[in-house]
Amino acid sequence: MTPRKKLKGLVAATITPMTPDGKINLPVIRQYVDYLVNEQNVKNVFVDGTTGEGLSLSIQERKQLAEEWMCQGKDKLDHVIIHVGALNLPECQELARHAAAVGADGIAVIAPFFFKPTNKDELVAFLQKVASEAPEVPFYYYHIPPLTGVKIRVEELLDGIKAQIPTFQGVKFSDTDLLDLAQCINKNEREEFEFLYGVDEQLLSALAVGVNGAVGSTYNYLGRQTNLMLQAFAKPDFALAQRYQFLTGEFLSFVIKLGFGVAQTKAVMTFVSGIPMGPPRLPLVNASSEFIVKAKAKLDSIVWPNGD
Repeated sequence: MTPRKKLKGLVAATITPMTPDGKINLPVIRQYVDYLVNEQNVKNVFVDGTTGEGLSLSIQERKQLAEEWMCQGKDKLDHVIIHVGALNLPECQELARHAAAVGADGIAVIAPFFFKPTNKDELVAFLQKVASEAPEVPFYYYHIPPLTGVKIRVEELLDGIKAQIPTFQGVKFSDTDLLDLAQCINKNEREEFEFLYGVDEQLLSALAVGVNGAVGSTYNYLGRQTNLMLQAFAKPDFALAQRYQFLTGEFLSFVIKLGFGVAQTKAVMTFVSGIPMGPPRLPLVNASSEFIVKAKAKLDSIVWPNGD
């Protein structure tokens, strides 16, 4: 068996392109893959997650997206991670089996957030039942307490997890609790697990405590600049790395004040890439024309250290 290539660097949390009438626009995925690879130098993707409106899609739509990303990413992408989380266990298991069948490089699961696990044992029991349906596929826990309300510390979750979930590979850590993250990495002495940070505007802080990489929506359209930040950090040229982080933060701070979510991310990706991402699915509504004008003007006004 060929040794598995370690997942590190940037992972784009992919957007789900939709037609004006709200159907999945599968034909643009090919263009999307080429754009990420050629324009943003991003070769890893996280499909059907929060940015991809995964929990607003039907099971069939999620399968179609997984298949299309696997097909179009073949020989172009390094890793395609499929999010298979849902509000009920049978759907998670069905999606996990499907992801394994189409050759996904990993699967990820969000904690169920209507009937919530209240402690580590309940959460691990749920995750184990999903992971066991794809016994050859690396498994990631998608930790995003601001959306799930499940605030079980990842440091606690990791204790003994390999014994219960042999395929456990790591965590998509989408929280601002850098103490929890740092303790996870401190315990990961053998580098058994991968920690991928999910709060784009704080990535530099996470790099300082030792994350392997990052999963985020901004890497769809600011991947090239963020890769330059990673290079600066590795040199190390901390002043240059800070400059990239501060400029990313300046843009995000500006759009957050305008109201920034999945719909607005789709709008930004559309005007930056030229690829039509279409509308979000209800209950989300389209970004306003005012938002688009202001966000584009702000992004155009930023002068990046590489001269862009």
